[in-house]
Amino acid sequence: MKRRNVLVGAAAATSALAFPALAQQQVLTVGLIPSEDSRAMIANSQKMMDMLAAALGMQVKPFVAADYNGVIEALRSKRLDVAYLGPFSYVLGATIANIEAFAVAETKKAGRTFYHSQVVAHKDSGIRTVADLKGKTFAFVDPSSTSGHLFPKAGLMKAGFNTDKDFGRVIFSGSHDSSAIAVQNKKVDAAAIADRILDAAIAKGLAKREDLVEVWRSDPIPESPTVWRTDLPADLKKRVQAAFLQVKDIPWSDQGLLNGFFPTNDAAYNVIRDTAKLLNLDLRKMK
Repeated sequence: MKRRNVLVGAAAATSALAFPALAQQQVLTVGLIPSEDSRAMIANSQKMMDMLAAALGMQVKPFVAADYNGVIEALRSKRLDVAYLGPFSYVLGATIANIEAFAVAETKKAGRTFYHSQVVAHKDSGIRTVADLKGKTFAFVDPSSTSGHLFPKAGLMKAGFNTDKDFGRVIFSGSHDSSAIAVQNKKVDAAAIADRILDAAIAKGLAKREDLVEVWRSDPIPESPTVWRTDLPADLKKRVQAAFLQVKDIPWSDQGLLNGFFPTNDAAYNVIRDTAKLLNLDLRKMK
């Protein structure tokens, strides 16, 4: 009887020792924003996934949802561990999911971890100041776009412009490139656009810098964050952030080579929340 008790106790001790090892996470799932075909995104991100896997010593699997809400929902339901979100989609997501920004990317071309929103007009429109926008046709990008709608709308309001009444006509173009093309081709008089995307559009020949006039520019907007679920184990978070900080010198979407990732935190995105307050947006009711 004593021998049996000893054996049972030894087995229990062995099981207790083994259980933490078995419980350790074996795969890290990383969510990507849906900017192109999902298969292409997964293929284009493979080098980054391989670098993260090597640094972590564990498998890293990419996941592409149908839209921003899909990424946020996957984080909320714990089907994702880490994800890349836009600044505003992160702030929205943080109201319904336990997520936190921990890293931000810097490209070699930009050399910075922030960008600006601009309002640009065609030089032939006669627009030179915010007041000159009155009665003109204007393009925002998308209602949920940080630099293509929220920041320029708030900035124009601060300048005393009534964005609901003072424009002659307002459209949502659907993309920053479309806004650049619309201004270049005089389909609209002016538009809101991210400065780095305008630079890329000009480089692609979609617009000519000499034909454009900058009417307004925002304060710095923090770049899109990489976030994790706050309930991940502290030791895993430490390893994940260290792994991301090692990733560099690989293509980063359409922004050129990645200079590297740098630490960030939730407070860096308070500027987004402040802008939402100025626009009287209830983040908890938005998706």
